[in-house]
This record gives sequence, structure tokens and C-alpha cells, in this order.
Amino acid sequence: MHQVFTYAAYGWLAFSGTVHFTIDVVSQHFRRKRSAGPETTLFYGLHSSFALGQVLFGLLCLWLAWSAPAVLAQAPVTMLSLAGGVAWLAITIAFISFREPKINAAIFILLLLASAATV
Repeated sequence: MHQVFTYAAYGWLAFSGTVHFTIDVVSQHFRRKRSAGPETTLFYGLHSSFALGQVLFGLLCLWLAWSAPAVLAQAPVTMLSLAGGVAWLAITIAFISFREPKINAAIFILLLLASAATV
């Protein structure tokens, strides 16, 4: 059961980061929803770095879960992942007004806690 929750947590992180980037950056850029200016640059920069950070961390951990599943069962790796999840949640609370990234980060944290509880 631990492995299922591990794949679900990091798969959710990679998936939700990809969807966040597609909706909040790519689609708004192509639809020209924001006029050029410093606010637009900050919006795209924040959402791009937030979403792509989630995607890269999620894919890296999925690769690690596939190649060395015992590593992700160790407490330091779980704590590092939880720290990342809490940091993403804090960033969404402080800087992102949409509620969906908050929900996505909370789901990741819950899945990670479930994975840690089933070790």
C-alpha cells in the first residue's frame, strides 16, 4: 500500500503542476489575457516557477520510486518531501489568490502523509 500512495502522491504533484502551468501560464499567454507590464511578468514568473518546480520534483521522485523504492520509505526523504509540500502550500497562501493550487498542495501533503503512515 505504501508504494501505491507514493506513486499517487508524486504522480499527483507532477500532474497538478502540469495542469497549473498549462492553465495559468500557457493558456493565458495564448489568449492574451494580460497586458504587458511588470505585474504580468511577476504573474507569469511566479506561476511558471511554482508549477515547473512541482513538475520537476514530482517527476524526480517518481523516477526514484521506480528505480529505488526503499529510498522513499526512509524518514529523511519523507520529511524533505513534506517540507516541500508545506512550502508550496505557504507560497499559495501568501502569493496566489486562486484556491486550486492550495487544494492541489493539500492533496499532495495528505497523500504523502498516507504514504508515510503505511511504511
